[in-house]
Order: sequence, then C-alpha cells, then structure tokens
Amino acid sequence: MHRISSTPRPGWQQTVRDQGVSLARWDETACYVLDLGEVLRLEALTAELHEMCLAAARYVVEQGRYADFGVPEWAVPAVHASLLSGAPSLCSRLDLWYDGNRQPKLLDCRSDVPGGLVETSIAQWYWLEQTRPDQDQWNSLHERLLAGWRTIATGLRHPTVHFGWSQLDPTGGDELAAGYLAGVAEQAGLTTRLVPMHLIGWDGQRFLDDENTPIATCFKRYPWEWMIREPYGRVAMSPEVPTTWIEPPWKLLLSGTPLLATLWQLYPDHPNLVPAFAGRAVELPPPPSFSGNPVVLTSWMVNGDGGLAHTAGAGFREAGVDGFERFVPHYVTR
Repeated sequence: MHRISSTPRPGWQQTVRDQGVSLARWDETACYVLDLGEVLRLEALTAELHEMCLAAARYVVEQGRYADFGVPEWAVPAVHASLLSGAPSLCSRLDLWYDGNRQPKLLDCRSDVPGGLVETSIAQWYWLEQTRPDQDQWNSLHERLLAGWRTIATGLRHPTVHFGWSQLDPTGGDELAAGYLAGVAEQAGLTTRLVPMHLIGWDGQRFLDDENTPIATCFKRYPWEWMIREPYGRVAMSPEVPTTWIEPPWKLLLSGTPLLATLWQLYPDHPNLVPAFAGRAVELPPPPSFSGNPVVLTSWMVNGDGGLAHTAGAGFREAGVDGFERFVPHYVTR
C-alpha cells in the first residue's frame, strides 16, 4: 500500500456534492494504491476480526457483563433478546491500523452508526471510473447493501421502512447516508420514508412519523448510546413497542474500549489486536502517516443471505486540519 498524488477531476466539487458527499469529508488530491494480494489478505482478516467481535458480544451476554459497556439494567433485556433472536442487522465498519508492511491492528468496530458509507460505496467508485477505468477497487459495498436489504425485507412485518437521522452532524452526513440507504432499500423492493429523529413522536402505544404514520421498522442514523440516555430510550427498548430498530440494541456491545478489552481477554496476544484491559484507558498506536497524513483503513462487513456477513469494501480516512476526517479514494492494481 502506498499513497500518491492525484489530479482532481474538473468540477469535482459539484460531482461529489451531487453524489451526497460533504466537501468537508472528501479529498481527491491524493489516492491510495493497493495490490490484489494484500486486498485478499485484508479481506480474510476483516472477516476473522468481525467474527471475533460477534463472539465477544455473545460472551458479554452470556456472562452478563453489560455494566462494562455502560448498558443500564433496564436496557439489558432488550440487548439480550435482540442478540439471541437474530434481530435484523445490516452492516459494520472495522477501523484498522495498517501501514502496508506490519501486521494490521483492530482499532475499533463501528456497528451502530458507522460513517463513510456514501463515500466508500458511491463516490470513490465513480472517481475510479472517471480517473482510472483500467484499474480495480476493493469495493462491492453497494451490491452487498442491496443484498442485505433484500434479506432483511423477507423478515419484516410491513414493507415500509422509516429512515431517521440526527441533525447534530454539522456536515449533514447522517442525513445523506440515510437518504442513500433508503434508495438502496427501495431497489430491494421496500417502501421508504425519511424523517429526522427529533420529529418522531409517541402516542402512548407506538412511534409515529411527522405525518402520524406508525413506524413499523426504523433504520436509524442515531446511536443507541444516545438513545438510552434520553426519555424515550426506555420506550424504544420495550418489548411491547411494535417497532423494529435497525441497527438492533445489541450493537451497544460493539464499540470502544470495553470491546477491545473483551477481545484481548478472549484472544490474548492475538497479533491483530491491541492490548486492552477492563477499566483502563487503551493506548492505541498512533496511525501510520503517509506524506504527513495520518490514516486509518476502514473495512466493511454487510449481512446477507442466511444472516452471514460478507466483506464488502474499504476506504481510507485521513485526519484533517479542520477537525473533520477526509475520505481519500483508492484503487487496486490489476
């Protein structure tokens, strides 16, 4: 893997804006280059680490270690039931330390509200087609998401899915991601409605959208970590409420220091984990730097047929001087 300079496309600002990408989160003055062999190795590692994360979540449920993850007692039944029942779930993003030479390390798993979907799935693919059509890309995310929604659709009680988002993202990324995922769900045969989370209401028996339409299923771009601290968090997790939430409550167990500590306990000295211990801060290795740009590799998993998860693509996130993370596209040499 290496980073090279790249000439931006004429009118690239309008192009990526039309694709639903914030200009603050996109940079095509450079790109990353991978070869097929390392992509295959990284795909296999991503699948292995993802399965380890799922095993860690099951271990937490079996051992009742919810408090380690900040899950209040009243939320435990919903977290427990959503994991054991196989509640519908779409995707996860694994953040990896990777410099192209040494062993990759898992830095985090974002499985509730992972960012970078539109940039990874759409924007960098069109960038590849328009700048390097003779090359390839580690990217089947759109096709995997479509298959994932088709699988989810078979188990829903109602064909309409609401897509909610937080308006707290100053770049509007959550709204753009919600709109993109709604479009993919429509391709899968579902009916969709978009609604900001703050306009979702409660009539004492069920959740309603801003037109007083009952919400049977809601894909939310809004983390459970916030919801459990808000007045309607208890209601959302109640088994009597007829709303299916995607992602499900058990995704509370797939992020942060508690997950890394659980993984290290279950898989001590694993070459692709960082040492982590319950109750202690994790000293993550500084991200590798290319041309002075710290970067994290993000690798995606999407659930598909039979509930099986598949590797789906990757992106590169660099730290920006304005505090936002820049997404930098990549290609794979043929």
